Amino acid sequence: MRVTSKGQVTIPQGIRALMGILPNTDVDFEVRRGQVVLVKGKGRAKRPTRGQIMVARMQRMAKEQPYSMTTDEVMKLMRG
Repeated sequence: MRVTSKGQVTIPQGIRALMGILPNTDVDFEVRRGQVVLVKGKGRAKRPTRGQIMVARMQRMAKEQPYSMTTDEVMKLMRG
């Protein structure tokens, strides 16, 4: 396995499955006895997903606007 020019490596699927490392899982690197060890991150706040960000944005907008949005308005908002 090689490190890319960006300093990236691919964690083999078997190891990801064994350790429960899923997409967006925080990991840390530690040096132990001269070796680099990959460990799951601890106690960090999870970043909101894109869907959660969109829902929060729509909830803020709903508080600012006293009327209900139509389906067409919601779709226009979501599509940008």
